[in-house]
Amino acid sequence: MDLEERIKKLVDCEEGVLIGFAGLRDVIGRMYGEHTSAVVLGKKLDDGIIDSIISGPNEEYYRLYRETNVHLQTLLRRIKSELSSLHVSSIPIEPTVSDDQLDEEYARTLRTDFSHKMAATRAGIGWIGKTALLVSESFGPRLRLATLLIDRPVGTEKLPIDESRCGACTLCVRVCPAGAANGRAWKLGMEREDFFDPFKCRETCISLSLKNFKKPVSICGICIAVCPVGVKRDSR
Repeated sequence: MDLEERIKKLVDCEEGVLIGFAGLRDVIGRMYGEHTSAVVLGKKLDDGIIDSIISGPNEEYYRLYRETNVHLQTLLRRIKSELSSLHVSSIPIEPTVSDDQLDEEYARTLRTDFSHKMAATRAGIGWIGKTALLVSESFGPRLRLATLLIDRPVGTEKLPIDESRCGACTLCVRVCPAGAANGRAWKLGMEREDFFDPFKCRETCISLSLKNFKKPVSICGICIAVCPVGVKRDSR
């Protein structure tokens, strides 16, 4: 059994989990030493809860967001343990954490050192949507991401995705309460700020969260709720 099959077997029993593999040397350089291959995980978010935030975030969505992060962290630990038994070195990159755990550089740029979304595009899981979400074929943007970097090459079952597949759809752009997106479609190498303003998004997210459930957190989810990609007909 090859390395990819052993890793996939660890999450086969998990409902609503996507897994992909990618080489990231051209994306991250030597930032993580020889750990230039990635195992990318995506965990589907509950449709009922996502449907409930069509007008803005709520306490249930905030709880789901945090619980899904914990679930992904557990999967990362499971895979890391298996890889250690095979003498494969790995570095877990956990799901994006809350604002208060991030540093001054993040506050200035709203960027982290590692992009789960970019890794997911390299693994062929999805593309970057018009409001800077990762949009997957299976679940649309209704998922959270985590990544495990490893020091062994891994094959890829899917080709990397280098450009948006949103087409002419602008639903997320039109409903964004922050007006943070201009409708331009993403392609590889494009700067986020060319199509999306993260500062407008963050400011409005915090305002909505304070209004709706009294917590100053930067989650909104309206653009996730309206995206038609990956949504089953009977869930809407």
